[in-house]
Amino acid sequence: MKIGDRIRVKQSVIVYHHPEHRGQPFDIKGLEGEIVAIIHEWQGRPVSANLPVQVKFSKKFKAHFRDNEVELVE
Repeated sequence: MKIGDRIRVKQSVIVYHHPEHRGQPFDIKGLEGEIVAIIHEWQGRPVSANLPVQVKFSKKFKAHFRDNEVELVE
């Protein structure tokens, strides 16, 4: 996976910050978005982020994922 790839959430992931369901549990399984960042370093130092893949789904909604929670869309 790399920045700019289209992905789909393949596992059940509950978020509480979705703009249309703020503060309520919302499952985003099946949503498609674009990878905007893969976190490997911070301020020039290597880091081991728990959720390194940042995905943008819409103008107002971004989320972070593990590699095994998303799959590439052909």
